[in-house]
Amino acid sequence: MNNRKPQFYYLLALLAGAFLVVFFIFRPFFYSIFIAMIFALVFKPVHKRILGITRGRQGLSAFITAVFIVIIILLPVTMLGIQIFHEARMLYVSVTEGGGKDNILNAVWKLINYVQKYIPVQMEFSVDFDQYMKQGLDWLVRHMGDIFSNFAKIILNLFIFLTALYYLLKDGEKLKQAFVNLSPLSGADDEKIFNIIESAVNSVIKGNLTVAVIQGAMTAAGFAVFGVPNAVLWGSVTAIAALIPGFGTSLVLIPALLFLFLSGKIFSGLGLLLWGAGAVGLIDNYLGPKLVGRGMQMHPFIILLSVLGGIGFFGPMGFLLGPLTMSLLFAFIEILSSFKPQENNNKAA
Repeated sequence: MNNRKPQFYYLLALLAGAFLVVFFIFRPFFYSIFIAMIFALVFKPVHKRILGITRGRQGLSAFITAVFIVIIILLPVTMLGIQIFHEARMLYVSVTEGGGKDNILNAVWKLINYVQKYIPVQMEFSVDFDQYMKQGLDWLVRHMGDIFSNFAKIILNLFIFLTALYYLLKDGEKLKQAFVNLSPLSGADDEKIFNIIESAVNSVIKGNLTVAVIQGAMTAAGFAVFGVPNAVLWGSVTAIAALIPGFGTSLVLIPALLFLFLSGKIFSGLGLLLWGAGAVGLIDNYLGPKLVGRGMQMHPFIILLSVLGGIGFFGPMGFLLGPLTMSLLFAFIEILSSFKPQENNNKAA
């Protein structure tokens, strides 16, 4: 056995070196492959249904599912991103050049100035608010511009994503079985890992994020109908704010209502107030529990921190990667905690 140790350590060093090289080879495509894995998990029920229709033809079913995802998800998200970039750039020019008083930010500034007449508030607050808003818009315009300006990189990442998605749908079970064969854990533990990860991904995507996106879309629709400018941009901000439990959507709806009332649009303001209290406010209470189901649930405040931290760490894709990474962490912690009772039982025996 001792004679085999040098060979084992040598092989281990070669394995570590090969793994490091492979990591750097795959590093440029990490986001595309990771997102493809997420989509393969989320749309697994759709793929199974299509597989039944095609009578078990794996390749054809995977291709149809991938086309379905492109039509339902990718095309609308691309159009939405272009519109957000356009409106953010318009608002950024409006704020930096001091013109364009017809926006929500102007209503907030009017309210701050009105409060300062009666309550002694430091004047630096409004200046800092202005500066922070300019910095936030500048960050958004820069990052969104980088995404849409590098056309060749977009095409390459899209190709990698679609190819990975196709093979994950087609050969997902084979890849899963290969992981089980390599894993030192028992088959039951491996199955538990896959179930918890799948439950966590579905809970984050179908639960918190889906509710937030729906609330953002409903808010954008209300803004467009009742005359609030940059409706798509503020609807996207609402989708992020909706992750704050209880009053998230109010952080955007209240300034919009102030804008309408201060602009003299009383009936539009009342209409938006009813729309926000009814259509937007009740979604979280009725739709959220049905979408989350019995999956792994995460506190909304942790979701919010993971979204904001994910955006800061991963970039715009962090809106998705942040919560999913956090959910995977909790999943592995739950798996690790399950080993403790087993270890105690073995010691007692």
